[in-house]
Amino acid sequence: MTNQQGDAAPRPFDAALRGLCPRCGSPGLFASFLRFADQCPRCGLDYRTFNVGDGAAAFLILIVGAIVSLLAILVELRWEPPLIVHFFLWAPLTLVLTVTSLRFAKALLLALEFRNAAREGRIMKDD
Repeated sequence: MTNQQGDAAPRPFDAALRGLCPRCGSPGLFASFLRFADQCPRCGLDYRTFNVGDGAAAFLILIVGAIVSLLAILVELRWEPPLIVHFFLWAPLTLVLTVTSLRFAKALLLALEFRNAAREGRIMKDD
């Protein structure tokens, strides 16, 4: 897939991992840690038209929740620590895993939305 300048557009995973524009591959997808920039500084792609919403957070809650739950069960079955140990282990781990992977997940959803030309669902009327 090539962009308007004739360059190869980055793969969605690479764009998400490095915070690149999904069209031209230039850096600057994010204005801050979790907030998208308004548009690409190089090609002018308007990031505001993409609707990532809470999809990234929802996926992460399910994925991280499953991982942490499995680890908590394994620790409980192996060592049987007090409940307070579980709290001090799993609450911070859940928070760190979710926050650190949220940037990647948001960027990946935006890049996939761009690549697949996904837009809000519409009902087609019969003519």
